[in-house]
Amino acid sequence: MQITIRRAGRDDVPAVLALLDGATEWLVARGRTDQWGTSPHSTSPRRVEQITGFADDGGLWVGETDGRVVGALAVGAALDYVPPATEPELYVRLLVTDRLSIGQNLGGTLLDHARTLAREDGVRLLRVDCFAGGDGALVRYYEKQGFTRDAEFAVPRVNDVDWLGQVLVQHL
Repeated sequence: MQITIRRAGRDDVPAVLALLDGATEWLVARGRTDQWGTSPHSTSPRRVEQITGFADDGGLWVGETDGRVVGALAVGAALDYVPPATEPELYVRLLVTDRLSIGQNLGGTLLDHARTLAREDGVRLLRVDCFAGGDGALVRYYEKQGFTRDAEFAVPRVNDVDWLGQVLVQHL
């Protein structure tokens, strides 16, 4: 599968939200509702605003194959709930791929793009956070991508258990 990565704009926000909705459906079908819940991201004003903001600040990228968006990457400053870095960094704020394209290394290709962006900016630290609950599969995914575990954190949720997170780092 040939993937083309390009900077995304506001016109791409619905496609990115559709990827997030598809990932949520995939998680729910596997009984893994503790990561993103069960509601579509496209119906969440907060999530729509977040993805639109990623597009507006120039940090949103999409991967396409045959004119179809099959992955999205957002990079920039770390999100508020993440412990601060001790050196200049590029932060992976979002990584999502089409669940119908599992096994095509779309996530790895998008992470390679993030590494390239960091190097171009003269930054030697790439960080990402992910859901650390469940069976830990997502943390292991990032470790296979060359990241190492750093800080653990928890995001309080209203009327629910805290969302457990793991920050991972990669020195370039």
